[in-house]
Amino acid sequence: MSPPPDEPAATRRSGVDPKLLEILVCPATHGPLEYDAAAGELISRKAGLAYPIRDGIPIMLVSEARTLRDVP
Repeated sequence: MSPPPDEPAATRRSGVDPKLLEILVCPATHGPLEYDAAAGELISRKAGLAYPIRDGIPIMLVSEARTLRDVP
């Protein structure tokens, strides 16, 4: 089954359900996440962490997150 045509191409490539991205929060801070399609990560600016997305599945474990170098 094909993704809807109005779904962003970056979301289609990642395989992450857009509705899932709307409800996910950072497990460390319970704050919002930003989707970085280029890196294939969910970014928590508040925590300074980037959670990987592997095979379309967000890995929401602090132990698996990458530390961001520069957090604005």
